[in-house]
Amino acid sequence: MILLTMIARVADGLLLSASVQEEEQSRRDLQQYQSQAKQLCRKLNAQSPDRCTLEAGDVNFHYLIAQGICYLSLCEASFPKKMAFAYLEHLHNEFYDQYGRKVPRVTRPYSFIEFDTYIQKTKKTYVDSRGRRNLGNINTELQDVQRIMVANIEEVLQRGEALSALDTKASNLSTLSKKYRSDAKYLNTRSTYAKVAAVTVFFLTLIIYVRFWWL
Repeated sequence: MILLTMIARVADGLLLSASVQEEEQSRRDLQQYQSQAKQLCRKLNAQSPDRCTLEAGDVNFHYLIAQGICYLSLCEASFPKKMAFAYLEHLHNEFYDQYGRKVPRVTRPYSFIEFDTYIQKTKKTYVDSRGRRNLGNINTELQDVQRIMVANIEEVLQRGEALSALDTKASNLSTLSKKYRSDAKYLNTRSTYAKVAAVTVFFLTLIIYVRFWWL
């Protein structure tokens, strides 16, 4: 289930539109999550990863950044990640088409709150079981959702660590991993060459010994 959706301007975290699942339907208090979502929107910047999943117990925050706008959703942890990002991509296509040129000029929060109607309609398509079956062959850039960065919402918000820093750490770990694999491959190659050289020297020595001792 998609419990919460927010759209914000990345430059300053200004909320542009939002849609919240009714508490009776979601069977949970969403106020804490709304607060966390707003904090997260304020922490984003131009260096933040453009796609990220933030774990928060039995729910996950997913966000997508495109054209300077953040599309964020809160979903139950069981909701497929690929479907969540396809939902955000769907919202981006429609929202940017309608309001993209106006976004840099607005100054008050929720300037496009009327977009909630479209959010609700789209959300039903992705949550409804029949609709999800129809979206099975969804065309998105997220074929490999395993590569989307995953972090913990509490760590990001409590430590005040920017998502750009987390992305840098992830990149550094990836670089170190590649370097390790490269070094290991180099050492294995050297070891193989050394073994071949030792065997070659042994046989050359044996041939010379046989030739001069027995002939």
